[in-house]
Amino acid sequence: MTRRVLIIDTSILCVWLDVPGMDSCGPDHDRWDKQRVDAKLQAEMAKKTTFVLPLASIIETGNHIAQAHHSRKERGEALADLMRKSADQASPWAAFSDQSVLWSAEKLKRLADAWPELASRSFSLGDATIKDVADHYAQMGYAVEILTGDQGLKAYEPVAPLAVPRRRRRG
Repeated sequence: MTRRVLIIDTSILCVWLDVPGMDSCGPDHDRWDKQRVDAKLQAEMAKKTTFVLPLASIIETGNHIAQAHHSRKERGEALADLMRKSADQASPWAAFSDQSVLWSAEKLKRLADAWPELASRSFSLGDATIKDVADHYAQMGYAVEILTGDQGLKAYEPVAPLAVPRRRRRG
């Protein structure tokens, strides 16, 4: 059985944390609200899926919370709790340190080289780093899903790894 990771994007994280003014995301034909997000996350926990909180999602969600018209402290505490769980690798969260390789000088230069072309296609820098997180886990052999209301980012989700059939030994 292939191990699964769920990369949680800012749009979904804001809905899940009840950030004021961000109670839903996604296009009309694929709308995410808190009830749908909760159901998805519960189903993934039951499958023993590992949740990944990208740095971009933390920063962008924190910015939305800080700019909210109310409930900033409460929503900030909820985000801080998830950050601690990720830092401590509390189940179902992947260790945040797993992403540290993505912030090396070499990786930052690679991101800088790719960024102008992505920007020309209206792909945000945050989304570019979330794509890198997804690719990182895919290269480690995980089946990766980017949980997002953003169809543009969802299109960059890595293809699931192929299951290699095991051969029986003849003996």
